[in-house]
Amino acid sequence: MRALIVEPGVAHSARVDEIADPEGDGVLVRVLEVGVCGTDREIAEGLFGVAGGDGRLVLGHEMLGVVERDGDDFARGQLVSATVRRSCGHCLACADGSPDSCLTGDYVERGITRLDGFARELVIEDPSQLVAIPARVGRLGVLAEPTSICARALRHALAIGGRQPWQLQRALVIGGGAVGTLTTLLLRQLGVEVWTASLEPANEIVDALGASYVSTEATELADLGRFDLVVEAAGNAQLMADALGLLRRSGVACLLGIDGRNQSVALDGRTIGVDTVLENRVLFGSVNARLDDWRAGVEALDRAATTHRDALERLVALRVPIDRFEDAFAFGGGKATLIVSDT
Repeated sequence: MRALIVEPGVAHSARVDEIADPEGDGVLVRVLEVGVCGTDREIAEGLFGVAGGDGRLVLGHEMLGVVERDGDDFARGQLVSATVRRSCGHCLACADGSPDSCLTGDYVERGITRLDGFARELVIEDPSQLVAIPARVGRLGVLAEPTSICARALRHALAIGGRQPWQLQRALVIGGGAVGTLTTLLLRQLGVEVWTASLEPANEIVDALGASYVSTEATELADLGRFDLVVEAAGNAQLMADALGLLRRSGVACLLGIDGRNQSVALDGRTIGVDTVLENRVLFGSVNARLDDWRAGVEALDRAATTHRDALERLVALRVPIDRFEDAFAFGGGKATLIVSDT
């Protein structure tokens, strides 16, 4: 069968090639499409990723598939997605069902770290890692993985803020990509006033979700006032540092972006040395998601499939066959996905 494979650490090694059909126990899933994100691009550029024992890695961690045959409480024809990070097997967090908070770093991740991904025609998956996608969600189920990331971030933000009397009324999301847009969606579903900021002059999807969009080319974030929650999803270290200065008392800043550049960032000393202390501000990072975050994310997509389907359809702005993966990697106008199977 065909698969998109790469040699981690080797730039421009991504290619579609033939690999063996899957074997073993589990649920047989035909992959319909996989989403492309910055992590996939970094792996393809040789900057990230860890191969399995054979020195190569099948890419793809944002999967929408269909069950090929009945088994393990899943029925043939059922739409599914699957978790990405799997337990290390020997730490407190993983034993508690939270591989997203693994304490050892010995986890494996589909399509990223020591475990082949989903950019292939067929996969056999552990039924405990599968997440059912409602038929109403349909092809929007390819957004399940990034939505789970957002659900996890908000779960932690609410837990941190809720450690003391706190009310989430006003939020700023920095970044207008898939993660920023889906975070905006989840916050709006909670009834929060949301401002979403990015470089583009306008964002009709954000507008359709009922949030306020602002272009950072024309407006300074500090001019928007202060927020109970700031989510940085643009992947800019300076903006991450700036987030602390945009918080109200007891405000929480969540970092979802990644910026691996060698650089220094500036932060006013009083912001961290006085205001963060006296106003109980918090900054934390969030990565990946556990199973209940996936379920929460899918529930959010199910609700949005009725209320904001057109907006989410516009978010998935490019769908191309798997052999056109280079077009998907180069695309910058929204979420791109690779069509693996047409069935």
